Formats: sequence, C-alpha cells, structure tokens
Amino acid sequence: MRLSIVVPVRNEAENILPLLAEIHAALERHGEFEVVYVDDGSRDATAARLAEALARYPRLRVLEHRTSCGQSAALMTGVRAARGAWVATLDGDGQNDPADIPKLLAARDRAAQPGNLQLIAGCRKTRRDTWLKRLSSRVANAVRSRWLGDATPDTGCGLKLIARAAYLELPFFDHMHRFLPALVQRNGGATLSVEVGHRPRTRGQSNYGLFDRLWVGIVDLLGVMWLKRRARRPEAQEIHPPESRR
Repeated sequence: MRLSIVVPVRNEAENILPLLAEIHAALERHGEFEVVYVDDGSRDATAARLAEALARYPRLRVLEHRTSCGQSAALMTGVRAARGAWVATLDGDGQNDPADIPKLLAARDRAAQPGNLQLIAGCRKTRRDTWLKRLSSRVANAVRSRWLGDATPDTGCGLKLIARAAYLELPFFDHMHRFLPALVQRNGGATLSVEVGHRPRTRGQSNYGLFDRLWVGIVDLLGVMWLKRRARRPEAQEIHPPESRR
C-alpha cells in the first residue's frame, strides 16, 4: 500500500458520501490507496452513513471512538491503523478539496532532497470562511511562525501529506495536529508548503469555537516551544569489532 487517506469526523453525516466520492475520483489514477475514516464519537447519523459507504467502497476502512477524544487523537488512531507508507490527511467537513492531494504527491516527487522530506503541508490560498475566522487564523499563523520559526504560512489547513513513520515518531498531545511542521522539523525532517484550494462549508456545522482555539492554542504554543528548546538529535554510528588478526 503506497498511500492512505485519513479523515477524522465528528457529526459530519451529510458530508460522508459526497466527500468519499470526491476522494475516489481524485485518486483513481494514482495507484493503490486506502481511505481510513475515524468517527470521533459522533452523535448524529455519521455511523449510519459510514456503514452505507462500507458497502459501496471496498477501499474504505472505518474506526470508531466510543466517546469524542478530539481531532488529534482521531488522526493518531487513523495513522496508526493506516497501511500506507505515506498518509494524506484532510478534514471531513468538505472544505478541503481532495483534488489537491495529487498536487501534494507531485510536490513530494519533485523535491530536491526527497529522502529528508517528511511533510508537505497545504496552504489555503483563499480562505472561504467568515471574516472573523480569517482574521483569527491570520493572527494565529503569524504568532506561531514567529515564535516557532517553522516557515509554514498555514498550519491550520487539514490537507497534509506526511510519511507515516515520521508521524508516529512525533510526541503526542491534544491539538498536536496544529503544530505538525514544527514537530517534524524538531525531529530533523524537512517540510514543504504547497498552495491548495479551500471551499466554504455547505453542509453541517463547525465543531470548533473561536475562543476554544484561542486559549488552548496559546497553551499549546508554549508547550511546543518548550519541546523545541529541549530537542536533541544525536548522530550515532555503529562500532564494529576490529578484524581478527591471523
């Protein structure tokens, strides 16, 4: 398996089938792939729509949290279960366009140092959100970029392509998905940003509030700064016994 698509969802019943159709249409010419949905304790008809989708899409796998554990936990569940060497993530609300996944794959394949490139992050060229969300995101990205120096203009975009092995080596904590570029760089990996599209939400309701993100984001930012300052990447080499003398 070359590629796994991981989609965390919570109360997104109306978006399940339309988004799955788009994912398959975008990737049908790009080799072997699987789609892993993680239902993070939904209380609407999400489980029913996923059961319906399982009968329709053989590439689909579904995991379920009995209670909501948050987006970072749902992503980690999906990545751990994924069979692909690379994982593409996208939000389940339909605002990320699956047609941009091949663009991330192409950027990875064109990389000058592909061996060290571990994360390709989508950067939303034009945000299709309310002016308040756009403003708060712009401020948050500016503060994060200045304090962490991760050279990533938009870490809030759910569309990313990451090496599965690299993801599983990252320190896990709630809301870690908002700091993936800085965490990958902390571990010695290279990151790249690629412009992608963004669409307005047409079905369902957002699971996040503005002030929830604000206060939690400040605490998490301080925590990631602490992790970066204490990062150590030793270079080790194996010592072999001397050749026996005859």
